[in-house]
Amino acid sequence: MTVLPDARRAVLVRRIRLLVAATISYNVVEAVVAITAGTVAGSIALIGFGLDSVIEVSSAAAVAWQFSAPDPARRERVALRVVAGSFVALACYVTAESIRGLLGASAAEHSSVGIALVALSVVIMPFLSWAQRRAGRELGSSSAVADSRQTLLCTYLSAAVLVGLLLNSTLGWWWADPAAGLVLAALALREARNAWRGDLCCAPASTPHSGCGDGCACCGPAT
Repeated sequence: MTVLPDARRAVLVRRIRLLVAATISYNVVEAVVAITAGTVAGSIALIGFGLDSVIEVSSAAAVAWQFSAPDPARRERVALRVVAGSFVALACYVTAESIRGLLGASAAEHSSVGIALVALSVVIMPFLSWAQRRAGRELGSSSAVADSRQTLLCTYLSAAVLVGLLLNSTLGWWWADPAAGLVLAALALREARNAWRGDLCCAPASTPHSGCGDGCACCGPAT
């Protein structure tokens, strides 16, 4: 692994800080709108989507805390644990609420605001994820890459929730909403495992643990 020049490293650190700030700002707005719209419509998936935004904020905040230090690598392990824990918290909540919704067979109402918000996230989240993952890989930061994967999960979640909301609104398939929540929970648990195991992935070349381990989520070219 090539050691990055100090100037390039500084550029990447600054870029990650900006991307994390953008992610936090967007997700705060997204959380407020999604939880409000989900509560009004009685949509489990939409509320879960809003809570995912809250958890994404906590994950991004951990990375922001890490990169506020003079030597971000020293805070890498703690940041990774926060990201992994945030995935688990999301999976537990959405699983419980989805099962409750399926057993109760209560249909969510149509939510134009929710559908518009989720559709917007399908467009915005992939760009933020790609940009942060690219910078994180080049810098060799597992936590930045893990957080970018949580942002990518938000894209998958957006697509799943959007399908569920549309099926419920157009065809009256009430079960599609909690089913979309279960899809989210499964994805979240997978990413929790990847984040937890990623503490030695993408280690900077200047550290003894440089290189990627087996199953490392951040291996591969920074495309």
